[in-house]
Amino acid sequence: MTAGSVTARLAAPARFVLGLGVLLAFAAAGQALTGALGLPLPGSVVGLLLLWAALGLKLVRLHWIADAADGLLGILGLLFIPATVGFLQFLSAGAAWGVWLLVMTAGLLIGSGAAGLLATRLLRPEDRP
Repeated sequence: MTAGSVTARLAAPARFVLGLGVLLAFAAAGQALTGALGLPLPGSVVGLLLLWAALGLKLVRLHWIADAADGLLGILGLLFIPATVGFLQFLSAGAAWGVWLLVMTAGLLIGSGAAGLLATRLLRPEDRP
């Protein structure tokens, strides 16, 4: 952080809130962009790409978001709890997926086996007297 910058003179909690606001703004922009354009990407990923571009173009300074990013990285493990709970809710659907996977695999094996037998019969050299 440069000594003459405005953010250097802010108190640590204010720098954290400023950085968190910038990060949340990019996350919201990514969500809005994927929703408006119908992109098949998560909005948070698009927001991170926008943030990366803004950092590369120096539209956003790293020291603006450094305190908030460090704070969020400190509690990163807690941020995975909602995703884990959501995954555990859908474990019962895995049994139905297993049945469909079994049916698809059986169909693939039967179809490829029939195609292999047909190909060997059609490509067998003719017996000549």
